[in-house]
Amino acid sequence: MKNLAQKVGEALLAKGMKLATAESCTGGWVAQAVTAVPGSSHWFDCGFVSYSNTAKQKMLGVDLAVLEQSGAVSEPVVAQMAEGALRNSEAGIAVAISGIAGPDSDVGRKPVGTVWFAWAIAGHPTVTCLSFFNGDRDEIRQQAVEQALEGVMAYLPH
Repeated sequence: MKNLAQKVGEALLAKGMKLATAESCTGGWVAQAVTAVPGSSHWFDCGFVSYSNTAKQKMLGVDLAVLEQSGAVSEPVVAQMAEGALRNSEAGIAVAISGIAGPDSDVGRKPVGTVWFAWAIAGHPTVTCLSFFNGDRDEIRQQAVEQALEGVMAYLPH
């Protein structure tokens, strides 16, 4: 994962951009992965860990009605998380993650391993992605971190 985070950093530096993260199920793991890279202060701005719905509202401006209607693990919520991280930071790109890492599911509606991602860049449409991961809690979270970083690489302007 450190190699992937380093590649993300090199790509961000080349674009003159900084990254912000908005994490729920990964609990700051993306931010930890990127700050493990020496020199990350040149390309990482900040991370928001918004585990509760209240934190998603207060820190990132996620709409309560959207949370209530769609649930925290949903496309509209993760898109608002990424857009809120971008709005509340000095970053040029933001990634957001919200998912169910287990061991319990979302009251039977969404299975363990369900993870929504969003990537936002000012002036561009926010991109979202739904993934389903297998494994235990840590394995699901690790896979989510890797996909989040891979998505940053894919979404950066070429």
